[in-house]
Amino acid sequence: MKKISMRARVLTGGATLVALGAGAFGAVSAHAATPAAAPAAAVAEADAGGTAQSTQLTIEAATKAARASLDAAEKENQRVSVAVVDRNGNTLVTLRGDGAGPQSYESAVKKAYTAVSWNAPTSELAGRLADAPTLKDIPGTLFLAGGAPVTAKGAPIAGIGVAGAPSGDLDEKFARAGVASLND
Repeated sequence: MKKISMRARVLTGGATLVALGAGAFGAVSAHAATPAAAPAAAVAEADAGGTAQSTQLTIEAATKAARASLDAAEKENQRVSVAVVDRNGNTLVTLRGDGAGPQSYESAVKKAYTAVSWNAPTSELAGRLADAPTLKDIPGTLFLAGGAPVTAKGAPIAGIGVAGAPSGDLDEKFARAGVASLND
């Protein structure tokens, strides 16, 4: 077997990293969206000292949004799970409604993570898989309708995911009810 020189390995590795980075940057920037903003947070602002401040969704606001999503589902006799994640995808609140299926919990978290990662409802992102099918391979994501981003000043600060209703459209309707509750 022929050995590949160190120079060839470095050049090949560098070219691969550049191609992957450009593809990821293009996929994310080409598919960014700006949904309606919610109060309760602000965009990070850097100061001259090299530090940044950002306002995050409080646990009270996250709980209010999760409860509003679950209440909306219960009004329509749907058994769902709800998750709210912060900007970094860390779970803030999860609520598993009475009778929700065991798969709904993890699906709700992944939908919330996906919505905040791309700052777009997951129903929109699901449609983009035709153009970029490898998006579904990103760990922790789920490209099914049911996730909605929470924004402040156009920047994503949280995501709400709902899973368990018979259709993604219903899941997303309930997730949007959670977002809307933050504007009350």
